Amino acid sequence: MDTKYENKAESLEHSVDSKESQAEPSLEKNFGWWSLFAVSFSLTCSWVGVSASFGTSIGSGGAIIIIYGLIIAGFFSLCVAVTLGELISAYTNPAGQYYWTLQLAPERYRKILAFITALFSYFGCVFTCASVSSSLANSILSSYVLNNPSFEIKRWHSFVTFEAINLALSVFNIWGRYLPHIVTSGLWISLIGFVVTMITCLACSSGRYNSGNFVFSDYTNITGWNNKALSFIIGLISPIWCFAGLDSAVHMVDDLGVKAGKVLIPRAVICTVALGFLTAFAYSVAIFFCATDVSEVVESTLPLLTIFYQSTKNKSAAIFLEVLTILTGIVCNISAHAWQARVCWTLAGSEALPGSKYLKQIHPRTKLPVNAHFFSTFLVAIIGCIYVGSTTAFNAIITACICLLLISYSIPAILLLRVRNKGFAHGPFWCGKLGYITNILTILWSIFCLVFLSFPYVRPVTNTNMNYVSAVYGGVILAVIICWFSYGKAKFIANKTE
Repeated sequence: MDTKYENKAESLEHSVDSKESQAEPSLEKNFGWWSLFAVSFSLTCSWVGVSASFGTSIGSGGAIIIIYGLIIAGFFSLCVAVTLGELISAYTNPAGQYYWTLQLAPERYRKILAFITALFSYFGCVFTCASVSSSLANSILSSYVLNNPSFEIKRWHSFVTFEAINLALSVFNIWGRYLPHIVTSGLWISLIGFVVTMITCLACSSGRYNSGNFVFSDYTNITGWNNKALSFIIGLISPIWCFAGLDSAVHMVDDLGVKAGKVLIPRAVICTVALGFLTAFAYSVAIFFCATDVSEVVESTLPLLTIFYQSTKNKSAAIFLEVLTILTGIVCNISAHAWQARVCWTLAGSEALPGSKYLKQIHPRTKLPVNAHFFSTFLVAIIGCIYVGSTTAFNAIITACICLLLISYSIPAILLLRVRNKGFAHGPFWCGKLGYITNILTILWSIFCLVFLSFPYVRPVTNTNMNYVSAVYGGVILAVIICWFSYGKAKFIANKTE
């Protein structure tokens, strides 16, 4: 055994009495297993995520891009979940990815790597929250259009709806006592919505189902890419997006407690992927059997609502089913706000952000990081302003949320590979050789997504359909560089035993 890592591991042994949280004072511990799992599952909410983004991928291959894409994305997301579980079980801290990097990186690169991981993680959270608000705005406006066909959605309609949703749902995260009950109720709303919408569509479509060939084998490519494999890979954006935000439970340590977090958080992350895959896969298969006019679905601004209408042949019924998914999306957005606020709060505890003095404060009455919460909400609102400038650019930001989060997972995963066989003091959740494989697959999956999700969605490429996600990456990297040299290099706290 390498004594260097043995001694390091011993110094990092965590107990209930040890100080693992970086910000003072700590949050009120009012979360248990169900509320923790509810936050995690409600945020990813895979069946709603994949159904809300059908239109992004279905043109890249038809129904099979969703059906088989879910299998691929689900498998690699499980690898990510195992990797996150091993790390949070060993280093149970609400800072998550950047705290793990701080513990595992070589002394020389520890501070800069932790800072990069921290900001990538935070930007990923903010962009993910923006993507949920965007999806809700589209669902609400499309439902209105179904009932009022003469109404034409303007860009400013989407912008105003986005901002209203972002502001209204942010309010739910300033009452700590009620948050666990809200997200737990949301878990059941999600599952009830899943069952009701799926069974209703299947029942109403009885006798006029699509063929099994359409669902499982027909290939439809309208992207302009001649390479079928590349077209399929680019279309994986929808199945991948429905597993975004797997680290949300990681940042709830101070709401849960360290001792419980070592065991319950890995379990919550893995259960989120498992239940997310089962619901998303079953839902996608059922819904595609109910789609009667595929071309109409592909051209629709909200394919799921179109399928609801094709199935029920009743506008009121279709809108009712869509309302169930909107309610689920609302809880998803509330969970996303809770997630990004806690990430911001932990970063402020390490002086990683300008204004950390205020962002790390806990409200004395609500026992929540209210300042960090509204700062993050403000950043989401700024991202929403891109609706005014360019919808294409906004779509690139939504795509970026996936890769930014995966990069923030991969940095500590690479460092874990470096020490896992050298006396690493792991936590109660540890997968041995299997964990070694999942760590490698997590890293490879991140590289894969970073490369292929940057390709243009369609060809020929024009200014209006170009995938501008590379520009977003450049903007994020520029922001990290500016923050590092103007603030982080001097003030970022990189003490492993904080």
